[in-house]
Amino acid sequence: MSSTTFSTTPTTDRPWVHEMVIVHRVFRRELVVLPRLVRRASDGDAERAATLAGALRLVLGGLHQHHTGEDAVLWPALLERAAPSTGLVETMQAQHHRVEELLERVEAGIDAWERDPSRAAGTALADTVHALAVALFEHLDLEEREILPLCLRHVTVAEWDSLGEHGQASIERSQLPLLFGAILEECDAAERRAMLGKVPAPVRLLLRTVGAWQYRRYVRRVRGA
Repeated sequence: MSSTTFSTTPTTDRPWVHEMVIVHRVFRRELVVLPRLVRRASDGDAERAATLAGALRLVLGGLHQHHTGEDAVLWPALLERAAPSTGLVETMQAQHHRVEELLERVEAGIDAWERDPSRAAGTALADTVHALAVALFEHLDLEEREILPLCLRHVTVAEWDSLGEHGQASIERSQLPLLFGAILEECDAAERRAMLGKVPAPVRLLLRTVGAWQYRRYVRRVRGA
């Protein structure tokens, strides 16, 4: 994991790039935890397979939304303004393509495991998720180490904020408490205040109350704790 650190407090004059580090924690955590749970599932347990398949699809959907936002906003801005770092941006784009290929393989593996919730199908799926995690974590490390400093210099606050708006617009209402709960799970108090401050007050109240309960119930169901 990258050791690069950024301000944990949002400002109005520069993009709050630490926000992306917080979001990356979700992918780093879930793509380690979930394949372990898949491997532990009992042979033929269709109910457990369906539960973990849903959890994987939630994470994969969040990852896809995250990357499409970067494709639409970050890469065009940096290719235009961040010379001579365009080669680095092109590397990031190539890594996105590799991650998307692995996402498709994982999605096919999920479908196969749901049709046949056998130990063998679960092991094959877990192996594919692991391959995705290896490729993705390399990408996230490079992004945090090299791309986020470029974003501080070359991306406007409005452009950066549009990434979050893109993500929120793409999330189904029923998924919002789960995805936001996953983001807040490892936040410290300052990060939690900043992340909750990015949503309207009525939504913030919902996330702090009913949404928090929904996420705790979801975690117990998925992780068995």
